[in-house]
Amino acid sequence: MALQVTHTNGTVYLEGRINSATARLFIIRAEHFVEQLKNLTINVNKVNEIDKDGIEAFKTVWSIALRNNKKLKITGLNNTKIFNQFGLNIKA
Repeated sequence: MALQVTHTNGTVYLEGRINSATARLFIIRAEHFVEQLKNLTINVNKVNEIDKDGIEAFKTVWSIALRNNKKLKITGLNNTKIFNQFGLNIKA
């Protein structure tokens, strides 16, 4: 599965892969939600692959949120690689 991005009740749900083929789509969609929502919550429970381009995409989204004075919250501990890249060292 590539990447599906859905939005429900203020949370953006990601499902599939965040890699070199899908990272740009993720950034574009997330930037849209940063502009539309008070704060951005991203749920990664159904992300089954993330590569270095995916990690860089999360860093970009984080920067976009900061520039717009929005809080970014990532939920779903099934994919600890994302959190560990931000220096949070969370164990599953």
